Amino acid sequence: MPPASPTPPAPVTAAAHTATTVERGSFCLARCTCGWSGPARRARDRARADADNHADNHADSHSDDHAGTAPR
Repeated sequence: MPPASPTPPAPVTAAAHTATTVERGSFCLARCTCGWSGPARRARDRARADADNHADNHADSHSDDHAGTAPR
């Protein structure tokens, strides 16, 4: 019997929010799959906190904290 293959990751949907950090020169900023981006930070831990806060806001309720921020 062949070994079981791993389950592929779930596709990202419009309702899903996956926030990560992106480095630009000496700055780091948080970005989300919904188009939101946080402020540029010199401290990576602050950018990670921005990403976590954004994801937490959407886990609790789909708040409108990214209104007015155009996707890049």
